[in-house]
Amino acid sequence: MQLHTRTWGEGERLAVLIHGIMADHRTWRRVGPALADRGYRVVAVDLRGHGASGRGPYGPELFADDVVETLPRGAELAIGHSLGGLTLSLAVDRLEPRRAVYSDPAWHLAGPEQGFDAEAFARFKSAGKEQIRAMNPRWEEADVEVEAATLAVWDEATALSLAPLQGRDLLPAAPVVPSLVQLADPSFLISEERAARLTERGFEVRSVAGAGHTIHRDDFEGFMASLEGWI
Repeated sequence: MQLHTRTWGEGERLAVLIHGIMADHRTWRRVGPALADRGYRVVAVDLRGHGASGRGPYGPELFADDVVETLPRGAELAIGHSLGGLTLSLAVDRLEPRRAVYSDPAWHLAGPEQGFDAEAFARFKSAGKEQIRAMNPRWEEADVEVEAATLAVWDEATALSLAPLQGRDLLPAAPVVPSLVQLADPSFLISEERAARLTERGFEVRSVAGAGHTIHRDDFEGFMASLEGWI
């Protein structure tokens, strides 16, 4: 499926951005322009079931196939957040970016008691702005507005499609390209033990102190600082 995209900048270097569940390209409203200011042409996708892209069926391999079909190969930089991180890891050998950044990637979806409940995620589609603010106290008001707008056009069946992944260990065996794993503090997706395993496998792992799962919205400055040497 050809995905809807949004582009910032006209630089000679290319960066591609892949959002997480429930979001779309608008989640990168600050990251896209910041990378453009550093000389990148930045292309962000809307995954299928999100934003202005087409709908169903859903599954990680389909998300990955779509980004391969849509995005150019050989980007200087690829960043994937959460589901976008999982998607990037399944597509990276075909996208062939020079560097990859996995921002709190969805490589281990524990059960409801540990933070992932597919049905609860699907129900969040009906969340209002007050609930969004309460769950994300560090977000700017613009991000609350964006979240409400993206939920309105999101197909919650995308969340339900991830239920079969609960409890599975999806950590890559090795980085296909030089790769940074950027973690929330704490991360409900990547435990300290799994972070150590990723380091042993050749990934660089950095945490952004005090940041929640959506690091680029919780602490934009911390997000950008943690990318030093990678962008």
